[in-house]
Amino acid sequence: MNEKTQLLLDRTFKFGINMLKFLKKLPVDSIYKVPVFQLARSSVSIGANYEEAQGAVSRRDFSHKIGISYKESLESVYWLRILKELYQQDMYKKDFESFLIEAIELKAIFAAIKKSSNENK
Repeated sequence: MNEKTQLLLDRTFKFGINMLKFLKKLPVDSIYKVPVFQLARSSVSIGANYEEAQGAVSRRDFSHKIGISYKESLESVYWLRILKELYQQDMYKKDFESFLIEAIELKAIFAAIKKSSNENK
């Protein structure tokens, strides 16, 4: 495994873990349950699917798993935007902004990997 792959594996793992820790801190309210749950799922799925891509049995399988990581990044951006609007307290704004930046960067990385993977077929 090359260094860039390992760095991205670590980065997606940390993103998922940090997201779960952050979501645990948010006040509990029934209206927020769905977006919190969906964000928890999509944020950890980014890394899980990238991890799975490392064991792909074909280029097509690899591209498919990368595509899922890309889609989960998109979904994470969406749920982060929703929760950012719902939790208007100043104490969460910085966290939401940094998570949004990271999710957008991950989305761009996986889009580039998918494009490159498809071009190398």
